[in-house]
Amino acid sequence: MNISSSMPNINANQNTGVIKSNFTEKISKEEASEIREAITKNAHAMMLNSTTIQSNLATKKDDFASLYKDFQSFLGDIGYEGKPIAELSQDEASALVSEDGIFGIKQTSERIANFVINGAGGDEDKFRAGREGMLLGFKQAEQMWGGKLPEISQKTMQAAIEMVDKAMYEAGFSILNEEV
Repeated sequence: MNISSSMPNINANQNTGVIKSNFTEKISKEEASEIREAITKNAHAMMLNSTTIQSNLATKKDDFASLYKDFQSFLGDIGYEGKPIAELSQDEASALVSEDGIFGIKQTSERIANFVINGAGGDEDKFRAGREGMLLGFKQAEQMWGGKLPEISQKTMQAAIEMVDKAMYEAGFSILNEEV
């Protein structure tokens, strides 16, 4: 006996011969148990599906606000204390990505490289994992961008890789993966 949580359109002319009414026909204990299990299973599925849809809808409404709050928190964590990015004029945004700006090549590449270098703590495997993570993140950013990233991003990534490679060399590790 099949009972489903999906709610198909019900046609009064449909053949309902498989449903036994309690008023017209007795059912066996096995059939009652089977129906009870099916109802329990499908009620659970219906509840799960309904709450999943509700939470997805609720999350999507609040998702932008949450992501924006996280982004603003990240900016604070890296030392940016200026006005919200979305409120910057073109000149203010240009100053942030200038040579001396907090989001310029020098400061951004240093933040990326120092994250890997400090996280590695002198461990060769961690250096390699961090370097690989940088490269993977760069590739993912290109995929999200839909192609080659702007020149500033290219130069930033190159500078970060060079800093990590130099730190690896100074720690006595080859930048080449010798296992390959």
